[in-house]
Amino acid sequence: MKRLLFLLTFIALAGNSSSQLPINREVEIGIVEKLGDTIPLDLKFFNEKNDTVALRSMINKPTILSFVYFDCPGLCSPLLDGIANVISKMDLSIGKDFDIITISFNTKDTPEKARQKKLNFVQKIQEKDRSSWFYLTGELQNIQKITESVGFRYKPTGLDFAHPSTIIMLSPQGKITRYLYGITFLPFDVKMAVIEAQKGLVRPTSNKFLEYCFAYDSQSRSYTLQFTRLIGTFILIVGLFFVAYLLISAKRKSTKKNKE
Repeated sequence: MKRLLFLLTFIALAGNSSSQLPINREVEIGIVEKLGDTIPLDLKFFNEKNDTVALRSMINKPTILSFVYFDCPGLCSPLLDGIANVISKMDLSIGKDFDIITISFNTKDTPEKARQKKLNFVQKIQEKDRSSWFYLTGELQNIQKITESVGFRYKPTGLDFAHPSTIIMLSPQGKITRYLYGITFLPFDVKMAVIEAQKGLVRPTSNKFLEYCFAYDSQSRSYTLQFTRLIGTFILIVGLFFVAYLLISAKRKSTKKNKE
C-alpha cells in the first residue's frame, strides 16, 4: 500500500509538471484557434494592382487564408511554396472550387512587392487560375484586426517578425472552419477542408498535437521539439498504466483469497 501511495504521488507530481506547460494558453507568438468565428468582412486592403478591395467582395467560396511578409528569411517562402505545391496536386480547381488570399502583416510591404512575390509562387498553377490567388497588403489597423480575428499572433523582432506557419480555411460566409499547420500539406487534407468549408462545417484541427509537441523558436525561426513536455506526458501515461495494473492485480489476489 505504501508503494502504491508513493507511486500515485509521483504520478500526480508528473502530471502537475506537465499541466503547467499549457496547451491552450494565450500565446504571444502562435495560433489561438477561433473556430466558428466569422472574420470582419468589411476590412479593406490593397491588391497587387493597388486597388482597394474589401474582403466581403473577395470571399464568396471556400477560401484558403494565409499570412506572410514578403522579406521573410524563414517560414514564409516555404509556406507559400507548400500552398502552391498542394494546389497543383489537387483535383479541385482554384477559382472554381476555392480561392486563396495571402495577406502581408508587414505595413512596409507594397502592392508592387505583392505582385513580385506572387510571380514567384504561381508558376506551378495554370495561368488561367492565377488570378484567383490574391496577394494583399494593408494598413496597420486592418492588419491587426484580421490577424486577431483568426488568432494569428506575431511579433516584430528587429527588422523581421516571429510568427507561426499555418493556413486557415474560411467558408463562403467568412467563417473559420479549419486550421492546417506547417509548411507542407496533403492534397486530401486540403480537399476535405475545402469541402467542409463549402458546407460551413467546423472541424477541429486533426494535427493539433503538433502544437503540443513543438514550440516556435523566434531566434532560429523554426519549430523545436518540446522534450520536457513529451517526457512528462510519457511518464504520466506509463504511470497510469502501472497503477491500473497494480489495482487489477490486487483485486485478483483479493478475489482469489476470498474464494479460498
